[in-house]
Amino acid sequence: MRPVRVSVVMPAYNSARHIAGAIDSVRAQTVSDWELLIVDDGSTDGTDAVIARCAQLDSRICCFTMAKNRGAAFCRAFAVERAAGAWVAFLDSDDLWLPDKLEKQLAFARRSPEAKLIFTGAAFLKDGAAAPGRYWMRVPERVGYRMLLRQNVIPCSSALVRRSCLRDMTILRTDIHEDFAVWLQILRREPFAYGVNEPLVVYRVSRASRSGDKRAAAAMTFRTYRAAGLPVGKAAFCFCSYAARSARKYAAIFWGENRFWGKRAT
Repeated sequence: MRPVRVSVVMPAYNSARHIAGAIDSVRAQTVSDWELLIVDDGSTDGTDAVIARCAQLDSRICCFTMAKNRGAAFCRAFAVERAAGAWVAFLDSDDLWLPDKLEKQLAFARRSPEAKLIFTGAAFLKDGAAAPGRYWMRVPERVGYRMLLRQNVIPCSSALVRRSCLRDMTILRTDIHEDFAVWLQILRREPFAYGVNEPLVVYRVSRASRSGDKRAAAAMTFRTYRAAGLPVGKAAFCFCSYAARSARKYAAIFWGENRFWGKRAT
């Protein structure tokens, strides 16, 4: 196996409609020394056939298939255990990267060798839309543990993590936001995660998705705080901050601009 700098981890479940676009956005990266580890989580809609066709086009794509549905957390952990890169990047099977996403993050890492977790801003593509909306999510230059407790500002599909930071970080629960829990664990060891304040990721948003079910997402967030070891009172305080900020964020996605968002170039 040839050495790679970045192992891209992609869980997939019934993603036949969008996964080819996600894979193509990895293949279009201006950085070429990557591997893509796709874990088909027991899909029943032909996702496996789409993955197989894409894998035939590029030897850097590695495919794994679960006999039954295990959840995204299990699939991510499964792929991380098999990752060969010094860095691990995460991409959900319905999201997209801009072509210079990895290049800009790796350039940041060269300038700032202390950075172990690097994330980016995100644009949002609503169901049925041909292109992302005019407004995108800004991210701070850096975020520490206490700031992250108030709101998860690290989009999972934007994260680039030193593989060494993911050792002993396996979280297999399906009733929490396991990516948020992992970021909190990392920031208990590392002083900061670092943001590249550009919309280098495009998230698909749908009111019918798990993230679109705000009641379920809110309950998962509270359980994430508890799983991170916060007592009930502090978890409730952090949850209130999360709820207020999330309401503003999704209002911007679906209805327009607010002060936490940047305007896309026209």
